[in-house]
Amino acid sequence: MIERFLTQTAFTSEEDFKQQLHFIIKENFNFAYDVMDAWAEERPDKLALLWTSERGEEVKATFADLKEQTDRTAAYFQSLGIGHGDKVMLILKRHYQWWLSMLALCKIGAVAIPATHMLTAKDIEYRNQRASVKAIICCNDEYVTAQIKAAMDASPTVRTLVAVNSIIEQDKPVAEGFHDWHKEWPLAPAFRRPEHVNTNEDTMLMYFTSGTSGEPKMVAHDFLYALGHLTTGVFWHNLNADSVHLTVADTGWGKAVWGKLYGQWFAGATVFVFDHEKFTAEKIMRAMERYRVTSFCAPPTIYRFMIQENFADYDLSALKYCTTAGEALEPAVYKEFFQLTGIKMMEGFGQTETTMTLGTFPWMEPKPGSMGKPNPQYEIALLKSDGTPCEDGEKGEICVLVGDKKPVGLFKGYYRDEELTLKAWHNGVYHTGDLAWRDEDGYYWFVGRADDVIKSSGYRIGPFEVESALMTHPAVVECAVTGVPDPVRGMVVKATVVLAKDWKDRAGDALVKDLQAHVKHETAPYKYPRVIEFVDELPKTISGKIRRVEIREKDKQGKQAE
Repeated sequence: MIERFLTQTAFTSEEDFKQQLHFIIKENFNFAYDVMDAWAEERPDKLALLWTSERGEEVKATFADLKEQTDRTAAYFQSLGIGHGDKVMLILKRHYQWWLSMLALCKIGAVAIPATHMLTAKDIEYRNQRASVKAIICCNDEYVTAQIKAAMDASPTVRTLVAVNSIIEQDKPVAEGFHDWHKEWPLAPAFRRPEHVNTNEDTMLMYFTSGTSGEPKMVAHDFLYALGHLTTGVFWHNLNADSVHLTVADTGWGKAVWGKLYGQWFAGATVFVFDHEKFTAEKIMRAMERYRVTSFCAPPTIYRFMIQENFADYDLSALKYCTTAGEALEPAVYKEFFQLTGIKMMEGFGQTETTMTLGTFPWMEPKPGSMGKPNPQYEIALLKSDGTPCEDGEKGEICVLVGDKKPVGLFKGYYRDEELTLKAWHNGVYHTGDLAWRDEDGYYWFVGRADDVIKSSGYRIGPFEVESALMTHPAVVECAVTGVPDPVRGMVVKATVVLAKDWKDRAGDALVKDLQAHVKHETAPYKYPRVIEFVDELPKTISGKIRRVEIREKDKQGKQAE
């Protein structure tokens, strides 16, 4: 399959990959037709999607099955008046219908807007108004449907609501005012492909960013965005047609299309899904054991909880390859996982606005905690605040040099916000807002978001440097490092820490001093946290990223109240 889209399909070294990665850009490329339906013709009986749930449900879909089912879904959407360019929000948790909907919307040239089931009515109003959403396809969850209905008075563009039950409860009545997917979908007419579906420049997908600071932004991607993920699945995840791949991600945020859709099916792999409500490491690891998962990708948080388990209780012998992204990986977690499994985690970096921009590829030796090296589909530069390039060892902003031609995979811009787009993308450079430094071997090391860097007594301290040091202490499961105002130093380092269960009853001054001494030993002493707070959990976005801005705001309010 990939030979249709790359001039060279196999690479043996970093230099080979850098010099010879070239995309073949097809006119009016459409992932659903040009990849999924092509697989259905070439290998109709190949298992494409292995969907399971904690409720005991299981669906095995071949590429031929997915063609038939996505054609039917496209016809169903057409019967509801959904067509080219219409914005459709998908709030489907991990329901099987998310995959059918994503591909069906692609087939009719509509715009998919995946969203999390944790949105409030206010969140839904904001999205409906900002994006002029026409239809919402959602799970028939009492909370979700209630929030949607509460948002309707302030959502004049929304014309159609569809509710989807779980497979085991498909006869359950849907909420009032919603179409019933399970009753209506089988009755859809025969699908007819529209005469014109899309151009490469049309918008295929929009994501609202997770809002680590400020209101969520609307990130618009064109139809070539799917092609940009070929490198994600084939080369970073290192997948092939024999792979069974699991990415732990809610379908409401961008990591789902990184790991559950585009790149994996370019490789012809089997996408494995475990539909569950509340994450536990035990649930995920039992599913991996039962279904013989060979490839696994998850944010570092998941690995942190996995290594707390007794690995001797699980048979993960089928597991061969592991990757991680979403947040920076602490070297301590890498080392512990390697000791338990013999597998070297391969880190990657990217944003909602991009595909993978930095990565550790199969022909590279990973450096624990490093994001790897630039993906050659992007021209990456590390720039100082004045726009000049950084030398090795200097901290700077990760930037994409765009020039006259937008790279495959880079977003179109922030929808309906030219000012915000120009702030991030100007003079031929897209500014990620993420800081890193590059070592003498060309590996990039995460420092933090530009607005997360702490300036204390003339030093610039990246939160990740301190977090990595703290994570090597056995008491620490998770932590977030922020700056708090100080009359002498300007700012001092604060660590908000979640303790391991065996350490919770030891929280106190003695442990604070122990952790401070530990950080001084592990990294430069000036970086140690002068303030440490123990908490049961860290504030996170709906996509699972730590909200340091919330910690800072809470500290600021507490200071003002004194």
